[in-house]
Amino acid sequence: MSRRPGSKGRLPGDPTKEQLMERMVRVDHAGEYGAVRIYSGQLAVLGRTSTGPVIRDMARQEQEHLAAFDKLVVERRVRPTALMPLWHVAGFALGAGTALLGERAAMACTVAVEEVIDEHYAKQIEALDDAGDETALKRRLEEFRANEIEHRDTGLAHGARQAPGYEPLTAFIKAGSRLAIWLSERV
Repeated sequence: MSRRPGSKGRLPGDPTKEQLMERMVRVDHAGEYGAVRIYSGQLAVLGRTSTGPVIRDMARQEQEHLAAFDKLVVERRVRPTALMPLWHVAGFALGAGTALLGERAAMACTVAVEEVIDEHYAKQIEALDDAGDETALKRRLEEFRANEIEHRDTGLAHGARQAPGYEPLTAFIKAGSRLAIWLSERV
């Protein structure tokens, strides 16, 4: 059983606080990169539609998040995930693929990804509560989490639930997002 950062009595094999912080920065950097690629794929298909400006606004925020994590990777000397080339292709393909299914399917993709990211950031924020001296990172994650919730709400407001096959589509995307998180923390 793994313990959270700052927990007393770390068990053998548990990551150190430093290793946990590296994992957080690594996975969040990869996630924001993936989000930028998803929106790039959606914009390649839907950029000239009425949904284009909405997607562009969300993409701009994700680019700001990525820039913040690009800086943290350097400041904290964290090795980015070795899976970045895969996330480059997979993110764009997911964005373009769902956009090809229609605007509502693209919004369903946004909802699915952002719901997983909301859960992910919430767990990290809780872990940082125990870390004690990571106030700046915690504040940044809280801000980014609020943006991700806003993106989810935007997707819902733009008809995500009316996408054909909404339930299986979002379940598939959520499973893929959770797998990407797990892999990016470790590889």
